[in-house]
Amino acid sequence: MDIRYAALRERDGLIPGALVVERNELEWRLVPLGSHRLPEATSHDLRVVVICDEGYASSLAAASLHSLGLRRATDLVGGFQAWRAAGLWVV
Repeated sequence: MDIRYAALRERDGLIPGALVVERNELEWRLVPLGSHRLPEATSHDLRVVVICDEGYASSLAAASLHSLGLRRATDLVGGFQAWRAAGLWVV
């Protein structure tokens, strides 16, 4: 889940296959019983990797998802910038 602002996504690109959900929508889009959930949010066992720009906001977001019962939520250490610095694919 890419939670970066649109301006950062436009500037730096996207990780292929990542779902984009703005940070302020993340929790209500991933709660399995929520009326506004994403189609992918079918279970509390869903594996979610949250990605922000540098890995700070995503850590807090993953902790928030844990508090909602999404125990397999985690984040990418170093965020999108670490992904790109490692030479991994960006579109």
